[in-house]
Amino acid sequence: MNNSPLVSIILPTHNRSSLIGGSIESVLSQTFRDFELVVVNDGSTDNTRKVVDDFSMRDFRVRQVVNKTNLGLVGSLNKGVENAKGKYIARIDDDDRWCDKEKLEKQITFLESNSDYVVTGGGVIDVDATGKEITRFFLLDHDEHLKNVILLHNPFAHSAVVFRKDAWEKAGGYDEELSSTNCEDWDLWLRMGKLGKFYNFQEYFIRYLRDRQNKSNFNVRHTLMVNNRLRKKYRNDYPNFWKAYVMGLALYLFSFLPIGESLKPFFSAPRRIIFGNPVYVYKTQNTKKIRNKP
Repeated sequence: MNNSPLVSIILPTHNRSSLIGGSIESVLSQTFRDFELVVVNDGSTDNTRKVVDDFSMRDFRVRQVVNKTNLGLVGSLNKGVENAKGKYIARIDDDDRWCDKEKLEKQITFLESNSDYVVTGGGVIDVDATGKEITRFFLLDHDEHLKNVILLHNPFAHSAVVFRKDAWEKAGGYDEELSSTNCEDWDLWLRMGKLGKFYNFQEYFIRYLRDRQNKSNFNVRHTLMVNNRLRKKYRNDYPNFWKAYVMGLALYLFSFLPIGESLKPFFSAPRRIIFGNPVYVYKTQNTKKIRNKP
């Protein structure tokens, strides 16, 4: 008799005792019940361990894996998936919230009915530290569209995805050499896309805390350089390499320009003309949804 859950949800955390409770609550409120929540505590020195233990005592599906030393995000992700018992892997970060109680049910139903798909995602609501909405967006939906633009942009929101564990294993897991770049998920999709199909639901699945991003020029430029290395690595697997590579180079050079945030919108129109619309379909409370074509 197999007592393993169908889905394992991986939640890496480090010193987020004040935030992680909301993330866990959003998972436990899901209508789909056949899951385990694997919290990978990456050597936290605050009250995080006790917060998670309290949830574990109330709900047997919550279990905590504690790293003796700090492995970083990508190392913790790999450890979490390696410890997972489920057929499917879902992701959530310790400062994000799932905002659709049927999120898992929709994604698992889809994957169970479509064995040729390896990754599914959904829409995002960006919020600030106070919980106020900044904007919301969908990503392109169908496999053909997503693979047409995957060298230009990351086509999935990491905290919104569910993917097959066996595909993750065949792809080789997350690349820990990318731990300082915020590219580990994009690189994984590029490898998994060679194994099966992609799909994004046109529904909002997560509330994403935007304030956490490290915006130092050094990190941004380093990430832009790594982005173009990834494009070169997978140039023979997906279309639009040269468009993507030139765009990445232009963004890298653009990062050196001494301009303020207020001037950046003036460069968006030329960028769309040259490189096409992004994979994001933005919708704010005061605007109508406009579908971007790939």
